[in-house]
Amino acid sequence: MTTRRRRHPRRGGNAVAALTAASLALGLFGCSDGGDGPTRPTTSAPRTSYFTGLPGGPAPVLAVKIDNVRPARPHTGLGAADLIYVEQVESGLSRILAVYSSRLPAQVGPVRSARESDLELLRQFGRPALAYSGAQSALGPLIDAAPVIALPPGKAPGAYTRGDDRPAPHNLYLRPRQALAAARDASDASDIGLRFGPAPKGGRPAAEQTVRYPSARYTFTWSAAEKRWRVTMDGTAARTTDGGPLAPATVVVQYTDVRSSKFRDRSGSVSPYTETVGSGSALVLRDGRAFDARWERRTAEGDTVFTTAAGERLNFARGQVWVLLTGR
Repeated sequence: MTTRRRRHPRRGGNAVAALTAASLALGLFGCSDGGDGPTRPTTSAPRTSYFTGLPGGPAPVLAVKIDNVRPARPHTGLGAADLIYVEQVESGLSRILAVYSSRLPAQVGPVRSARESDLELLRQFGRPALAYSGAQSALGPLIDAAPVIALPPGKAPGAYTRGDDRPAPHNLYLRPRQALAAARDASDASDIGLRFGPAPKGGRPAAEQTVRYPSARYTFTWSAAEKRWRVTMDGTAARTTDGGPLAPATVVVQYTDVRSSKFRDRSGSVSPYTETVGSGSALVLRDGRAFDARWERRTAEGDTVFTTAAGERLNFARGQVWVLLTGR
């Protein structure tokens, strides 16, 4: 386990990897699918994203809480996220926390309410911006005390818009650039423990993997032609309104403790709390293979480190990463 690194300032950061000439020629730096240009001007010292291993950064971190019931699909802007976390919520359903830094789409959504678990999960990112559409009144003081820049509609009204393609509450969308304009002090992306590079030895062939929650189901199917995992949610192929099918390069099934919290939703259902500090087993999918792994995060501010069965750091494939937080 490495010691905690010093956080990068909002406008600073040292170069961490040089790009190849081919990468530059392809214009991979900071591009946005369906967005409005690079997140930062390019410099003479190209950089690599801490979250994807691809060209990008340094740029501020924006986390967005996204609805994931059937009426909320298809989503908008998910293909541009660096990291996508899936968490269990009330009634056994799931919700998404999407993390953006190297690319910003024009819109993201639909946006929904935050949960207590989000605050612990996000502490490893320093002081990120957190966009959400509301939270229980009792959770408000915890959000105010957390190291996040809270961006509900009331604090950044110009960053939100209502769509006319579906009924409320599944039609609230975020404009990421306007949101970050209201969060000038948000932390830049920094090392949270992920490593990218060649696949480890071993593993086993895996053409498909299903992850189940009490009332939700995700299936990841390997596409050798795309070198990506196609995503299916509750039996339906997942796509976005602005970028086509969802297809991460790496999928992590992180087994952890999911316990009851002291909060309930409007119907009286208990809100689950997903523990992300501690350690446990994981399954990492990359390159059409499955690797048994371990995860460890010693403190809320600490890195989440993934290792192989032999105790070596486990490299992810370069590209978007999905982390499904599920019960042991």
